[in-house]
Amino acid sequence: MDTRKEIINRLRSAPRSSSEPRPDVPPLPELALGRSELIQKLMDELTKLEVSCHRVVREEVREKLAEILVGEGITKVIVSNDRIVSAFDLSAWGKERGFMVYRSSDFNDRDTLKRVVFEEVEAGVTGVDFAVAESGTLGIIHDHNQPRLVSLAPVTHIALVPTSKVVPIYEQVVDEVFLKGGNIPSQFTFITGPSMTADIKATPFKGMHGPRRLIAIIYDDD
Repeated sequence: MDTRKEIINRLRSAPRSSSEPRPDVPPLPELALGRSELIQKLMDELTKLEVSCHRVVREEVREKLAEILVGEGITKVIVSNDRIVSAFDLSAWGKERGFMVYRSSDFNDRDTLKRVVFEEVEAGVTGVDFAVAESGTLGIIHDHNQPRLVSLAPVTHIALVPTSKVVPIYEQVVDEVFLKGGNIPSQFTFITGPSMTADIKATPFKGMHGPRRLIAIIYDDD
């Protein structure tokens, strides 16, 4: 106990940190990029993270999605009910193209939704609220139209990324979501590449805590 008191007393008597303001952070290079350069930066960072990245015009989104599903051997997907995904009416599209498309809004209870996302579907399709160019990070605000399980539980996550959602740096997302005085979401997910861990024998393993495969369809919407 004497040693403990000695340490505490030394900490209490230590000089206080300086009250001088911290110097400004130097401007990050991403803040100087033009729009096309910013989108290319995002695509480059996604590719480094082993994200399958596709750039299309808006009218080609559903065709590209079909091409991806066929290529991956996927026949059953669940889609979120967020504004981005809802605009493509993927339920009707799925019937035309021979895919089984569940909507998250089809389920009234969590247990049924859990069973479907973990046991039946092979992919989840969502929109994103942000795409950070500097790191290739996707940001999703979760609510009743965007359940976390759709992007986290299936083996493959397919993200629809409008170019209007691309921002240069991570700090802009934090400011927008948490510091501007609006309603702070109860759940927010940053996704930087497929889920991966090396906790077991220092061997990288994908899919431990989320999807093994992340696919981004980037399209112009502005």
